[in-house]
Amino acid sequence: MEITRHRLRASCTIAFDVQIPTPMIFMLRPRSGPTQWVDSDKYRLSPSVAVSEAADSFGNLRQRLVAPVGKFEIFTSTHVVVDSTPHTPKGSSFVEVLDLPNNVLVYLLPSRYCESDRFGDMASEIVGESQIGYAQVEAITEWVRANVANNAGSSTYPVSAVEINERREGVCRDLAQISIALCRAMCIPARLVVGYMHALEPMDVHAWFEAFLDGRWHPFDPTVVETNSLRIAIAHGRDSADVAIYNQYGPMLLPDSMSVNVDVL
Repeated sequence: MEITRHRLRASCTIAFDVQIPTPMIFMLRPRSGPTQWVDSDKYRLSPSVAVSEAADSFGNLRQRLVAPVGKFEIFTSTHVVVDSTPHTPKGSSFVEVLDLPNNVLVYLLPSRYCESDRFGDMASEIVGESQIGYAQVEAITEWVRANVANNAGSSTYPVSAVEINERREGVCRDLAQISIALCRAMCIPARLVVGYMHALEPMDVHAWFEAFLDGRWHPFDPTVVETNSLRIAIAHGRDSADVAIYNQYGPMLLPDSMSVNVDVL
């Protein structure tokens, strides 16, 4: 399979108006992996405060700090070399549960926002007579794309797959999570990924999902028809509880502004 590599520059600026000193955890630094290489990155806080960084149980890089009272801004910028490959091979095969790596088994279990134990009958109906493996994930992705509207701003806080199935609309994160629940219901490991996607409209942090087929993770995106878009993965986990780009502790603190840019160099 021919692999083409591209160099992307992505930046994100988030500004807050902080009323009391607020402990926060950010997840804004991508890491190198099988399909991307972080060439350089910048992380600037204004005003400057002490930051500690550690990896979580999924290997994602988390930055811990206490936001001071007043205007507080985080700016990150990264240059990443990413692989662009053709679509996930249509023959990618199902991996029997007994043959799954131990660290993949967790992605078969129901989680807070992906209640896969509630979707068994629905998943079976959606995949129908599709060949097990890739064709089933493709059928699920296409069903979600056709039946759950992707409406920016329709979901301001995380909601579960069950709720999204009732509403039949959500943001990219929600469409990915109902897809994950349906895949897991068919014993196909699936995980949520957040990051940057080139040429996304409107531009923002994006979410998609990956399914474990043929012994590796493959990207699927129910919000776009073209899954070969250039992407930088920041973090992955069971659902949005694991991959929030920031968490704050104490009184509710929402960004005053946020901007994202992704360019091909």
